[in-house]
Amino acid sequence: MNWEDAKRRSAILTQIRGFFQRKNVIEVETPSLSLGTVTDPFLDAFISKYNYLSNSDINASTPLYMQTSPEFHMKRLLSSGYQCIYQICKAFRHEDFGHHHNPEFTILEWYRLGYDQHNLIAEVDELLSTVLGTEPCDKVTYQTLFLKSVNVDPLSTNFKELYDVILKHHKGAEWLFESQDCDLLLQFIFSEIIEVSIGKSVPCFVYNFPIEQASLAKVCPSDGRVAQRFECYYKGLELANGFNELTDVDIQEARFVQDNKKRQQLGLPEREIDTNFIDALHLGLPQCSGVALGIDRLMMIALDKSSIEDVITFPIEKA
Repeated sequence: MNWEDAKRRSAILTQIRGFFQRKNVIEVETPSLSLGTVTDPFLDAFISKYNYLSNSDINASTPLYMQTSPEFHMKRLLSSGYQCIYQICKAFRHEDFGHHHNPEFTILEWYRLGYDQHNLIAEVDELLSTVLGTEPCDKVTYQTLFLKSVNVDPLSTNFKELYDVILKHHKGAEWLFESQDCDLLLQFIFSEIIEVSIGKSVPCFVYNFPIEQASLAKVCPSDGRVAQRFECYYKGLELANGFNELTDVDIQEARFVQDNKKRQQLGLPEREIDTNFIDALHLGLPQCSGVALGIDRLMMIALDKSSIEDVITFPIEKA
């Protein structure tokens, strides 16, 4: 990233902070290293070791995880009595780097007490209008988008129907067929076939995702097959992922257990459930909605760049 772009990036970050200051949303800090991590089968955290916890065995190291997002710690703050909060910080995910991905990236995450997913969609849209000058967004349910794009109802489909869609678009692969996993095929179709066609001129918010893809969101009261999760797409990029946050601790624990069962099926290591997060939910997480937005991808659009390497100072290959 050159000096002129660095100055523009700095100005946008100042603009974002001003946006939240005007709304009395308070900036907080949470740790990058944590004793717990997510159970999500499609997220991998970097793992470090620490020898000096007060209750550590002198001959054993304790695993510490680089956080994939500040979500659990921010919800712990909300459960302790904090009000509306936001954070701009680094997050880390052990995955391939590419034009849209760097394993270390900057994330904006915020939580609004009393909001549902549609209130928060409106606020994300307002932020994008403020920073990027976008026109009002489009909104569509996950189910409607699948029906329009590939003529499949994602809430009442089967493996054969989904794999036929993939073959029709010449994207068949042995690993997909061998998975026999409808949810995996849904995610593949969404990312490889549908995502490229939405949000071209204005931001597009897709909401009410299948319950299997939203372990941290509340179930939709009108349809138990979906959860109150949304994603925002614009200019070929997934920009934001939000939830009407799940507050029931028993349901949350059960979903974490289900995540680990899915990990086992996929041949992935299980992750211990973050007990500090569960303890916080026992205290009571207030009704709220939260969203994570990728700052680097936002900068790609704002600075008219085609690669994430052009909006960060040291991509992983040069770190």
